[in-house]
Amino acid sequence: MHLTVSLYAALLGLLYAALTARVLYLRGALDINLGDAGHPTMLRAVRIHGNFAEYVPFCLLLMYLSEVQAAPQWLLHALGVLLVAGRLMHAYALAAAKLAPRVIGMISTLTVLLVSCGYLGFVQLR
Repeated sequence: MHLTVSLYAALLGLLYAALTARVLYLRGALDINLGDAGHPTMLRAVRIHGNFAEYVPFCLLLMYLSEVQAAPQWLLHALGVLLVAGRLMHAYALAAAKLAPRVIGMISTLTVLLVSCGYLGFVQLR
């Protein structure tokens, strides 16, 4: 039974819901129906939400495929924690306009992507 990646998918789903709620709140508070209307806070919120939607599903898919290919539990948990931490750090950094945590968040996300790809490639070579 494959449950490890499901845990991280659920946690990341909750984070995605929170990011969505923030965008919706800002749309109401700033009276912005579509786009960002040139408002820097709205632009950041939309990009945080969009960046999450661009990277997280693919990372989770690669992690799930690794789990199906019998990746070690320690690896799946390491990737899951790294992805959750990286996405939290990235969201915080963009919202607060801080570069260093944003870079760390993206490096964390890309590490999950590349390690998962590497594991799946290794499995295929065995």
